[in-house]
Amino acid sequence: MTLIAPTLQAFFTDRLAQQRQVSPRTIAAYRDALKLLLQFVHTRTGKAPSHLDWDDLDADTVSAFLRHLETDRRNSVRTRNVRLTAIRSLFSYASLHHPEHALLIQRVLAIPPKRFGKRIVTFLNSDEVNALLAAPDQHRWEGRRDRALMLLAVQTGLRVSELINLNCADLTLGGNANVRCEGKGRKHRAVPLSGPTIAVLQTWMDERGGRPGDPLFPTRTGRRLSRDAVALRVTTHTATAAIQEPSLLGRQVHPHVLRHTCAMTLLEAGVDTSVIALWLGHAGIRSTDPYLHADLAMKEKALALTTPATVKPGRYRPPDKVLAFLEGL
Repeated sequence: MTLIAPTLQAFFTDRLAQQRQVSPRTIAAYRDALKLLLQFVHTRTGKAPSHLDWDDLDADTVSAFLRHLETDRRNSVRTRNVRLTAIRSLFSYASLHHPEHALLIQRVLAIPPKRFGKRIVTFLNSDEVNALLAAPDQHRWEGRRDRALMLLAVQTGLRVSELINLNCADLTLGGNANVRCEGKGRKHRAVPLSGPTIAVLQTWMDERGGRPGDPLFPTRTGRRLSRDAVALRVTTHTATAAIQEPSLLGRQVHPHVLRHTCAMTLLEAGVDTSVIALWLGHAGIRSTDPYLHADLAMKEKALALTTPATVKPGRYRPPDKVLAFLEGL
């Protein structure tokens, strides 16, 4: 029997932090997944996480944990697969240090990710965007902050993690106005800003003040906004905007919808998908394909260019009684 704790600690401090030098967001995601797993096993066995050994984490236990995520915690298949990725990464590392548990580890590594349907991306049209940006109360400091944040998100397509990590120094409002951010995979990029966005951000910066290393969109106490806080603000303003724009009634608008809206605006303007991929910080143009599927207007234009098939309406009728019988089964 071999305790998990030493290997788990080395996995984070040596493998992830030193060897792979993954981002803090990846470490946090792996930490949360493995923390949930250890708590699940503790609930089932009564053993403290520091006293668990590898036999307590066999394939049946891990499979039960994955079912627990979907049934009890109501996690999506995507989230279930992300948690599984963290578990498999730990077990891959453990296979190098615990050959005595090779069979158990291989069985866990053989657990496959689940397939899932890919939904069409949701986005806002111009009227909905205008209603959303007009929703924050401009008489309040938080309202002016939220309007600047959402306008920047719609125009640049930044992820919510990129938005909340922006500092005052990341914004350039003079010549060649742009915002600089660090995205997934530690890839840095700069996104240009439009005239209306520059005007709103300039007004916000004059009011915000702050030093170069301070967060661009802080809370009242000067701390960084959390992802949940941004999601809550967007949801709240969507409910307000729905009063003026009925198409927003019942819509679940989250921060990533603003990113989708930016991509669709660029696509509808005729911007090449390779440029959109660079704009959004995608690893490749395949990540931009979902926006092509969502653009119904582009598909309708393609339909207008085609010659419709001439097919007479009618219904198939079997020529024989036996065939008719089989057809009716």
